[in-house]
Amino acid sequence: MTVETEFLTFSADKLAQLMEHIETCVEKLTPEQVWARGSDTQNAVGNLLLHLNGNLRQWILHGIAGQPDTRDRDSEFAARDAEGTRELLSTLKATVAEVNAVIRALPPARLTDPFSNQGYEVTVLSAIYHVVEHFAGHAFQIIFMTKQFTAGDLGFYAHLSGAKTRTSSLP
Repeated sequence: MTVETEFLTFSADKLAQLMEHIETCVEKLTPEQVWARGSDTQNAVGNLLLHLNGNLRQWILHGIAGQPDTRDRDSEFAARDAEGTRELLSTLKATVAEVNAVIRALPPARLTDPFSNQGYEVTVLSAIYHVVEHFAGHAFQIIFMTKQFTAGDLGFYAHLSGAKTRTSSLP
């Protein structure tokens, strides 16, 4: 495997893993919790779902795959209970699948192709890196909010619990 294909594979795998974490979180929340915010300057989980969908569509599906840019970024943050939780989750999940198909099919030679998005001059590689980093940041916000709302462990690393500690043969 080349560095380029490893980057593309890891990026798609990471988005899929984070999407699973988001799905686990959102399924534990009530509709009221999905749209709850501590203040007008904070985002609800629902806003973050809309925002992640818009970001993926603009940077990957538009910027790399050439689809039309229909994003209305301001509406992602202005929404207040705009869609049902199931619809938001379903839409984001479908977008992640579409984005991952683009990333997995991308010829490695395109990674250095330049393009412009949101006023930034970027390469395909830097756009993918940005999207994965951005997706992870907001996924962790959703995880944190879910833990606050539910006061429970989400079990993402349950397989590591109770692992036997290796004893060292060193004195």
